[in-house]
Order: sequence, then C-alpha cells, then structure tokens
Amino acid sequence: MSWARIMTPLSGGQEDAAVLAAAAILAEPFGAEVAGVFAPIDAADVMPWMGEDFMGGVQASALETLAKATAIGEGRARGALEGCGYWNRRFVSLQSPVWAGLCAEGRLSDVVVFLDETARGRGALADHFRQMIAGEQRPVLIVRPGFKAAGCVMVAWDGGKEASRAARLATPLLEKAGRVIIVSAPQASNRRFDPALLQAYYAQRGVKAEIELLPDSSDVGHALLEATTRARADILVAGAFGHPRLQEFIFGGTTRTLLNSAGPSLFLSH
Repeated sequence: MSWARIMTPLSGGQEDAAVLAAAAILAEPFGAEVAGVFAPIDAADVMPWMGEDFMGGVQASALETLAKATAIGEGRARGALEGCGYWNRRFVSLQSPVWAGLCAEGRLSDVVVFLDETARGRGALADHFRQMIAGEQRPVLIVRPGFKAAGCVMVAWDGGKEASRAARLATPLLEKAGRVIIVSAPQASNRRFDPALLQAYYAQRGVKAEIELLPDSSDVGHALLEATTRARADILVAGAFGHPRLQEFIFGGTTRTLLNSAGPSLFLSH
C-alpha cells in the first residue's frame, strides 16, 4: 500500500510553514504529492452577517477589503509551499464556495494534515478540521512538536468500526515505522475482540506488530496516553467519535481526551 497525495489546508498565516514541513515529512517516504490548499474566508459566508441594512458603499468597501486580504493570504500561502523545500508539491487556491472546494480536495487525498492548535479549535482553519474529520470522514494527521513518521507508532484498537478503519488506513504509515504496537483494553469494552486478529492483518502486509493489553480502566483515553508515554510513541492511531457525536460533545469521550492532551501526534479517522 502507498499514499499518493497528502493535503493540508492553508490560511495564509505564519502557521502554514510548520504544517507544510510536517506534510513533507509524511509524504517523502512515498514520493507523494503535497497539496497546499489555500482556504480563504468565503465572501458568501460573510454576506448574511451584514444584514439587509448593510448595503451600498459600506458593503462594497467591506468586500473590497476582504478581497485584498484574500490576495495577500494567497501570496503568503503560495510562498510557504514554495519555501518548504519538498519537490512534489502543488498549490490550490479555493474559490467560493470554499467549503465545497475543500471537500472535493479532501475526498481525493489520502491524508489531511493539521496542526495541534487547529485540532483544538483555534485559528482560522478550526472549522475545516471539524469538517474533514467529522463531516467528510477523512483520515487526518494532527501534528505535534517533534513529529516524525518513521519512529514508533501505536495503534489503539477495540474491534469497532472507527478504530478498525483507522487501523487499516494507517497501514502505509506502519510499513515505514520503526516499531508498531497494537494497544487494546478488552476489559474496558462491552465488545468482544482479539487484538491478534489485527496483528495477523498487519503481518499479511509485511508489518510486524507487538501487542500491549491495558489494565481495566474507566478512563481509556488517559490509559492510552500513559501507554504512549511508556513506549515513547511518536504517533497514536485511533478511531474518532466512536459514540454518537452529540453524546461525545456532552460527555467528552476518548477522542476529546486525546485532542486535549499533550501526547504524541495523532492519526485519526471517523
């Protein structure tokens, strides 16, 4: 298996250089394309907030200011991509409707890369992160300081649909990893599953994986993070929003624990 296209949305801000550097690290072992997708503020989204009384010259001036800011942001985003030093790159500038364009680009990408701050709901691209992982159900990589793609990767697996999908989609990453650990907490789930099944799946694809069973715990999220610390894992692969999203929003859930942690970089899929 391989990855051919790594996408990262760009805002035209200072953070673009960091996320592109991480995307290049991820893409390099595969020779994959890094697609820098500039996602500006959409004038169509701003217009309804202006209201019926916000007309005439004031409206025109506001749209002109937005157009100038977009042009500046596009130039900065393009410059960040050119400056990342990776050879196989492509720049895409989205037009209105920006949401539709972003979804189209994400659907034809193997992985979408975001910075940690974005995944925590901060910055101009926070809504795009939520759209990619929850709305479009695209696999995302959340990059944290010290990111590297060829180190230790830990795969959280409970036999469920979300975790299994993440485990399968991450296979190209695992093929390049120096160490792979399947971590499971059988006593913390009502579902019966055997991590040896996933180990055998990986073995058929040339990936040698260890198995670590976690002790019984009412807080699986923190138990996973403790396991990554012990193993000095560089990336944690996990399913996202395994319970209904409304329930996760109200009660928290393992996904929220992982997103709010200071743990390793995250490869998530819903």
